[in-house]
Amino acid sequence: MNDPLHIVCPHCHSINRVPAARLDQQPNCGQCHQALFTAHPLELTQASFTRHVTRNDIPVLVDFWAPWCGPCKMMAPHFLRAAQQLEPAIRLVKVDTEAEQNLGAQYGIRSIPTLVLFRNGREVARQSGAMSAQDIVQLPHL
Repeated sequence: MNDPLHIVCPHCHSINRVPAARLDQQPNCGQCHQALFTAHPLELTQASFTRHVTRNDIPVLVDFWAPWCGPCKMMAPHFLRAAQQLEPAIRLVKVDTEAEQNLGAQYGIRSIPTLVLFRNGREVARQSGAMSAQDIVQLPHL
């Protein structure tokens, strides 16, 4: 359980090696010295998406959403509560499909909100529709 994991910093996007046993000990980034886990979903752009999805050794749960979407707005506080419960085991991130249309198209997002779980850069699960924090935490594929 002491094998180091690669964790991408939510602030400077540098890659950190953190012993698995230390994930629960609020590790800081070796580059910018800020917390690697903030208990808040991270907003990703086209520029940062690939690095976070492919270089994190922990699963990454992506909320594809849009600012004009009513169900997305309703789910946002639930996604935040899920991040508070699931980190550091899972990184929760958000992608605004209005601002990042290429990412939405690349991943075939046809309805929002859509949650997509990535492990080692590969999509392993997908769920569309607004969900409560409890439903997000209890997703069977997490």
